[in-house]
Amino acid sequence: MARELVELDLNDFEENKDEFVNQMGKALEDIGFFALKGHGIDTELLSKCYNNSEAFFNLDYDIKSKYEKTEIHCQRGYTKFGKEHSKDNPAPDLKEFYQIGRSYDPNNVDSDVILENVWPDEIPEFENKLSSLYSKLENCSKKLLDACSIYLGMPTDWLSSMTLNGNTILRVIHYPPLPEERDPNSVRSAQHEDINLITLLCASTESGLEVMDHDGSWFKVETGPEFIIVDSGDMIQNLTNGMFKSTTHRVVNPNNSNLRRFSMPMFVHPRNEIDLTPLPKFIEMTGGIQKFQSISAGEYLHQRLVEIGLADS
Repeated sequence: MARELVELDLNDFEENKDEFVNQMGKALEDIGFFALKGHGIDTELLSKCYNNSEAFFNLDYDIKSKYEKTEIHCQRGYTKFGKEHSKDNPAPDLKEFYQIGRSYDPNNVDSDVILENVWPDEIPEFENKLSSLYSKLENCSKKLLDACSIYLGMPTDWLSSMTLNGNTILRVIHYPPLPEERDPNSVRSAQHEDINLITLLCASTESGLEVMDHDGSWFKVETGPEFIIVDSGDMIQNLTNGMFKSTTHRVVNPNNSNLRRFSMPMFVHPRNEIDLTPLPKFIEMTGGIQKFQSISAGEYLHQRLVEIGLADS
């Protein structure tokens, strides 16, 4: 029988906290993924964000390329089709995307985010709707990180305080129809793990997401539009010495090569100076041996940008 993700309701974090925390923590210890409803993000906002994104990606490349900021490794704005690849697969992913972060505040001396958002002039609603979605997802992520901290026996704000003024990214991804002439090793998104603390993936416009199970087999992630998919990434795996899993996943090519797909994941990041060295507590809980590296969040992120082809060195 195919695995199905644990389904949780974020309203239970207030109404039935102990059960919510326990179920969520066990899911992240087991497979590193769960499905979440009650997150407060309405389908109308998602629909408007997708419509605006489709309008942008429909523009000619010479227009889209105005928003491609290679000098900051495309951490804001547009990334062209085929530029990014997974760290273990040199063949390019069959996607293009647009990224925004927290609104830049030059007066906030405690922020390490010095990258300004880039907004396309051609799509008037693009900024307003995506900024609203960013804010709602970030609020949701704080509750989830607080739940993680409680499960791990740490102060409630242990994880969420790491993300305050950090470099959390909302990415809008467009998977166009499959090119007839493409690298035979290219898929929409080759198997990979997310680098950040947790990822919140809004309901996509088409299926395609698959997660690797413990035995190396793949299972499809299929949930209703009211759910977002949450997974734990490399950074929280590093901090907990593997107690929370960063699980391999991918987006496979569709049978219908003309099918387009849009998705919107938020990658929740700590500030660059945060030390990700596994805590002694979690080393003891996971066998007494440090299994993951001592590294800062900023160093880890830059290392991954090099691995996926967005930074040179």
